[in-house]
Amino acid sequence: MAEVAVGAAFIPSYRKVGEGICVSAFAIDHSKRDGVRMEYPELFLFIDGAWRKTANTLPVFNPATEAVIGQVPVAAKTDLDDALDEAERGFRIWSKVSPRERSDVMLRAARLMRERIEKIAYSITLEHGKPYKQARLEVIRGAEFFEWDAGEAQRLYGRVIPGAQGVWHMVLRQPVGQVAAFSPWNFPMSQPARKIAGALASGCSVILKAAEETPAGALHIARAFQDAGLPDGVLNLVFGVPADISAHLIPDNRIRLVAFTGSTVVGRKLTTMASEYMTPVLMELGGHAPVIVCDDVDPAVVAPICADRKYRNTGQVCTSPTRFYVDEGLFGRFSDAFTAKANATIVGDGLIEGIEMGPVANDRRLEAMARLVEDAVEQGADLLAGGARIGNKGYFFEPTVLANVPDTARIMAEEPFGPIAILNPVGSLDEGIYQANRLPYGLAAYGFTHSAANADRMAEGVEAGNLSINTLEASLPETPFGGVKWSGYGREGGEEGLHHYTVVKNVSHKMSID
Repeated sequence: MAEVAVGAAFIPSYRKVGEGICVSAFAIDHSKRDGVRMEYPELFLFIDGAWRKTANTLPVFNPATEAVIGQVPVAAKTDLDDALDEAERGFRIWSKVSPRERSDVMLRAARLMRERIEKIAYSITLEHGKPYKQARLEVIRGAEFFEWDAGEAQRLYGRVIPGAQGVWHMVLRQPVGQVAAFSPWNFPMSQPARKIAGALASGCSVILKAAEETPAGALHIARAFQDAGLPDGVLNLVFGVPADISAHLIPDNRIRLVAFTGSTVVGRKLTTMASEYMTPVLMELGGHAPVIVCDDVDPAVVAPICADRKYRNTGQVCTSPTRFYVDEGLFGRFSDAFTAKANATIVGDGLIEGIEMGPVANDRRLEAMARLVEDAVEQGADLLAGGARIGNKGYFFEPTVLANVPDTARIMAEEPFGPIAILNPVGSLDEGIYQANRLPYGLAAYGFTHSAANADRMAEGVEAGNLSINTLEASLPETPFGGVKWSGYGREGGEEGLHHYTVVKNVSHKMSID
């Protein structure tokens, strides 16, 4: 391990070269921009347009240094009751605001987020650890969700169905009501943005329970909307013990939709809870994304592209490409190129210029990665790269490559949610599709081919809510995103994204009474 000085701090930077670790990046002090000193923000709840402190707090850690950088307030039951009351009042106001006016507020907030990009990105890197450039891109992506849904707010059309003479049937889309939204820690800005954007564009109010590990992104969103003129009570932000908050909010009959992104295990529990109260759900849950590499591509081109995306966000992405099923004729060359890229990946604190991969979220993720690797190797897998923690400070794990992993290994069924890639050979496209569909997950899948026939077979045969061919981009603001099987229910983004935040009402109108 080596250390690079940044101001008064020492920030670790790693790059694996052969069997050693060396520094291969230089420090940039991102805490100063245009002469303005940036700091991690003080954290509050946001209820009815007011910022609140609470008696109980939880520490926020920088996963690159293990230092405590903030204290996130824990909402008490009285805070949650206030949020429910104010969201009900906010809904009565916001649902009567015209789509054009709602759109204007959302666009103003998005502009503020873009203007504040350096400050927001700095906060995200501190609390999450991802490279600063990736944090900036996440802020842009969050703004894009608001910009897209602001336009869609003006296109929530109904329709008129002709009936008998003198009778019209009108189909209306109306806001569902108050939304309880739960966002995860892996994308502190863009994940809250997706749910807030859909709710606000549809005319709903929202209580967001953002992640305690990475709270600053949601706080910056709330601040932008306050400054953009969103009426008080329409957006409320709370933090706390997830099970306590969900158990308090979901049974309340004022909650009309539960929108959740997170693990399949938790999603199923929340769905079961919501079903007891006939509350609809929007669930974006876990995945274990397969990648099918056909025999007609150049592995020297495809493998580095795949490795680069695998280690983005330290593999902590529900759509992260993980199970690579490579045509056996290309397997050796693909494995060599993928492993070379993994070994060349620069790992370290995200505030260092040139860093390509940051730490995992916490020490629990380190332990999980190590156990999965150990189990795979014990069952006969080949460890081609990585497989262990880097250093002893910060939650850094080596970019890891496992090959020839048997289906009985835990990692073949459990989403690693970390920087581990699985490379397995297949004898045909049919075998690749079979392996891709073998698990009960179906969020994202990928394929590489120059053949239109192969692309058509994958499009027809792969079971996933999102299939990308010759690209590893699974989700855009303008396209619907969601899973099948155990990977969830409903869609965010695209034209379809607002439908779950609305209810359909049919109005039959007979012009005369006779």
